Amino acid sequence: MDISTSEIWAVIGFFIVAFIIGSTPFGLIIGKAKGVDIRELGSKNIGATNVGRNLGKKFGFLCFFLDGLKGWIPTYIAKQLWVIEGRDPIPLSLPEGLITPPFMVTEADAWWAQLIPIVVGLLTILGHNYSIWLKFKGGKGIASSFGVLLALMPVGIACILVIWMITLLISRYVSVASIVAAVALPIMTHIGARLHGRWEDGTWNKPLFILSLILAFLAVWRHRTNIVRLLAGTEEPIKLKKKVNTNH
Repeated sequence: MDISTSEIWAVIGFFIVAFIIGSTPFGLIIGKAKGVDIRELGSKNIGATNVGRNLGKKFGFLCFFLDGLKGWIPTYIAKQLWVIEGRDPIPLSLPEGLITPPFMVTEADAWWAQLIPIVVGLLTILGHNYSIWLKFKGGKGIASSFGVLLALMPVGIACILVIWMITLLISRYVSVASIVAAVALPIMTHIGARLHGRWEDGTWNKPLFILSLILAFLAVWRHRTNIVRLLAGTEEPIKLKKKVNTNH
């Protein structure tokens, strides 16, 4: 496989930009805008859950959206630029003709077009978890992972979201829901490869499966303090709205 110098520089540039974008600590920024340092409140995490608990649900949703967006954008653009010849461009692709993929690879070199967006997405998540602006500290990467996976496998991530919501409603713990969804990710990736008929002939997206394993490990590892609190019975559950009693 021949790789031009310009493509190598494009890949390196994408990797660097992805990590920088991922490092943007939106939870901290939102907290500063409200006059607080979110790292000094609650679990001291910069993620959406801690933001929502301490600043209000609307700010928690805003943080989740922004953290998800910073994972989705670089991965989506990378998928738009590196395309496998003869295959459908990408999930949620831009209209045909609006953009011409500058880097087209043959089926034999499909791994190259599969690998680049996945590394871009992984670097975005690592940027969030180990932000260069926070002395390589950060969040747990759940929202950023959601954004990355939405760009890579929108149907699969919709299934994972359902698993997350069901687990949350049953357990009432965001941490438990996140861990269960993360562990389900490699399983869902494997099922997707079989349903698309690519498992048998070996053309399934191997880099995506490896990414799913890495993300599952990172999610569980970043939730290790939550696991300790769950075992100790000190983890804080979500508060479900109580039905208002109108009978007096």
